[in-house]
Amino acid sequence: MSDRFLDQAGGPAHRGPVLGAGRLLTGLTWAVLLLGLWLWGAEVTDVRYGRSTPATGDMAAVGRLPAAAELPPAARPLTGARPQRLDIPDLGVQAPVVARGLDARGALDPPPFDQPGVVGWYAAGAKPGAAGTALMVGHLDTETRPAVFHRISTLKPGETVRVIRDDGRVAEFTVDDVRVLTREGFDAHQAYGPRRSGRAELRLITCGGTFDRASRSYTANVIVSAYLTGTGL
Repeated sequence: MSDRFLDQAGGPAHRGPVLGAGRLLTGLTWAVLLLGLWLWGAEVTDVRYGRSTPATGDMAAVGRLPAAAELPPAARPLTGARPQRLDIPDLGVQAPVVARGLDARGALDPPPFDQPGVVGWYAAGAKPGAAGTALMVGHLDTETRPAVFHRISTLKPGETVRVIRDDGRVAEFTVDDVRVLTREGFDAHQAYGPRRSGRAELRLITCGGTFDRASRSYTANVIVSAYLTGTGL
């Protein structure tokens, strides 16, 4: 999730190295996502590449669930339908969704750089609201401004993500955790595998960590996990 859309995640405090670094990020971070998708698709999700960390850089409080917090029960998965729009009310995000696949290198292909407000959905995977884990990616920034997923690292457990589908229904997801996976410790199972079997789950993915000027990429990926808790029309 580099500069094209919203990259993989930095919070609002990440504007220093993020802005102006946009399209330079496409290499390693997306390659990591690609490798993870390949492993996941090959059903090797129990293979671990090192360890994940709860956060990196300035995101020390990412995704922590208050001890007394209770999350709602999961809703029954819906039948499959294609996503049209992604809404994150707490961040003021209302973004169109486009279907994406893998690029020539086998990596998850994000939306074009000139569409920083668009979210990419991995169309070969689960449909949002249906059983399984639906993947959505977005850029962190562009060369001049934040992109669509610039603030997803600030999401907290219990907050809502909505997906408007082409069957007229709205799949309402509740965030259950936010993880920052370093490039060296990337774990495909944690990124793409189900948090709990049998649920309809959603992952929002972008760049995170710090910007490495030597490799011209971010050092981590932000993974927001959510699960279906309701539906609307």
